[in-house]
Amino acid sequence: MADHRQSIRWGILSTAKIGMEKVIPGIGRSTTGKAMAIASRSEDNARAAADALGIEKAYGSYEALLADPDIDAIYNPLPNHLHVPLTVQAVEAGKHVLCEKPIALNAEEARLLLKLPKDKLVAEGFMVRAHPQWIKAREILRSGELGELRAIQSFFSYFNADPANIRNNPEIGGGALLDIGCYPMVAGRYFFEAEPQRLVSMIDRDPTFKTDTLSSALLDFGGGRRLDFTVSTQLTPYQRLHLCGTKKRLEILIPYNAPQAEATTLRIDDGSGFVEVNARSETVAPSDQYAELVDVFGQAIRGEIDLPYGSADAVQNMAILDAMFESEKTNGWVGL
Repeated sequence: MADHRQSIRWGILSTAKIGMEKVIPGIGRSTTGKAMAIASRSEDNARAAADALGIEKAYGSYEALLADPDIDAIYNPLPNHLHVPLTVQAVEAGKHVLCEKPIALNAEEARLLLKLPKDKLVAEGFMVRAHPQWIKAREILRSGELGELRAIQSFFSYFNADPANIRNNPEIGGGALLDIGCYPMVAGRYFFEAEPQRLVSMIDRDPTFKTDTLSSALLDFGGGRRLDFTVSTQLTPYQRLHLCGTKKRLEILIPYNAPQAEATTLRIDDGSGFVEVNARSETVAPSDQYAELVDVFGQAIRGEIDLPYGSADAVQNMAILDAMFESEKTNGWVGL
């Protein structure tokens, strides 16, 4: 639990499900943070959320929360089209901001964050990069056990055909690529420790929603290295990530929605049989990736570490996603 005498005091914008169920509990499990306030457009909703989660302050507007001088950092889980506007407002109000992914609707909008005062930190909430299973997997990769990493493959899907769900509204950033395609894209950057040079995508859209519901992409990282992935908002729920090297293959069983505060598993296979004859499992101790991310951000706020992924990283993520939509339009490769 956090040492609240020296905690980063967090304010949460909105009663969004991910905040209520994942991030606020994660703040509570962190060693650096304490959730002090929550805001909603309805003060009653904010008060109910605050009472349910043991949060001291409740505000009936986002502006009221941002004006609170006792709040150090803001978590912004608003719909995608409000990520940049409210993040800008928060920084201008003197707060650090951890913003849900994707940080913007496109790279052009994300670049507005680069113009903000540098004394306040802004980061995109890719909790996966803080999870010990990703860190452990990269340590194994760097050790050379897998040989040369040449191919990364991933699949991520869920089924959501609710017309009222914001993920099915293209005007505010709905669709598979922005919601979940960003995760395997980040995995490629993280594990190759490089940037893609070009990509091509294949995208199917819902005839009613107009959002992308089945999207695949092939990203060329140069040097014979490639990432390919498929994501969908209208397929049976599933996720997996494979790191394929010249000697062995590493599989992260639940790479993106790892069970909160539970152990996770990595599988390393030498390919000597099609049923993992000589495969071994690496158990990663119980962890809360949201708490881990809050602590990375909190330590950076305190000046104990450099922020590993800031606004420039978020802009790069959006530029790659933009290129996927450009490939859809041109029906071909897009350079980066």
